[in-house]
Amino acid sequence: MKVSQIGQFGLIDLISKLIENCRQPQEESWQNLRTGVGDDCAVWQGERTCYLSKVDSQVQGVHFTLDIISWRDLGWKALAVNLSDIAAMGGKPLYALVSLGLPFETEVENVISLYKGMLELAGQTGTAIIGGHISASSNLFIDVHVTGCISSHNGLVLARSDARPTDLIGVTGWLGSAAAGLNMLRQKMVLEPPAAEYLKMAFACPEPRLAEGKLLLEHGVRCAIDISDGLLADLAHICQASGVAAEIRAHYLPIRSEVKTAFADQAFEMALSGGEDYQLLFTASPSVMEAINKVCSYPVTVIGEIKAGSPGQVFVIEQSGKRTSPSLAGWDHFKKN
Repeated sequence: MKVSQIGQFGLIDLISKLIENCRQPQEESWQNLRTGVGDDCAVWQGERTCYLSKVDSQVQGVHFTLDIISWRDLGWKALAVNLSDIAAMGGKPLYALVSLGLPFETEVENVISLYKGMLELAGQTGTAIIGGHISASSNLFIDVHVTGCISSHNGLVLARSDARPTDLIGVTGWLGSAAAGLNMLRQKMVLEPPAAEYLKMAFACPEPRLAEGKLLLEHGVRCAIDISDGLLADLAHICQASGVAAEIRAHYLPIRSEVKTAFADQAFEMALSGGEDYQLLFTASPSVMEAINKVCSYPVTVIGEIKAGSPGQVFVIEQSGKRTSPSLAGWDHFKKN
């Protein structure tokens, strides 16, 4: 069987089972492990706190092309996508290791610009870049490994597996902006400068929601994920891990006017399946959700509710009241997206 037949998530499930079959419960490393394969970060228990670990890649021709993103923005984004996973667990980033694969013809000035983008975000988030590796490669790639911690004293983290029926579904910020920015850049669309800059930054320089993740954890939220594959796909990940279903209301989705104006016919689809928004998608009881809305200065929108039902099933309720079950296909590296 080829990886294109089993798909990215089927392959992850297979690898997870292989790892689980080799678990060594007598070893300290396994005894201290709290979360392994299957969540936004691995989590292990230290002497005084919980630690988080995440690695992610940006590969030329798969995640980016240099005709639509600058080297500086690429550096920012390579770190941001990892910090977003730390945020999705309610954690604080500590250290980052960076591995680069560089074609022979790569200009040194471009590598410097790449690091300037990473270092700018690292400085804003208190992340120390402490080393890594450089190799020759036929294709440009950036691997970033981030370690973080949980500052709460009770050792709780935000996890995909803690959604419960009657929980409300909340999302930070706006949906579909990154997909709109990518389409704008690909199509070389000319928009008014404020709209063009907003959409470009939404795609190229996402802001990891670290403060919001910490706030969610501190105020009683226990279930979250960052939106990388798309709202439908990532909500399905939560539902699958938690053994529940979900309903979202189409007319509740927070979509910026810049997206609606530039992509009127596609804005709704971009919000549902566009991906790479790196906002936080979370579930909480109505009382906790009310508390979050009172204390969070960044926009939070309730878009639906967790239901008992087939694990992983997500329904969309249109404004007319029609209930649909759209395709949950988000980004899959081994499928045609």
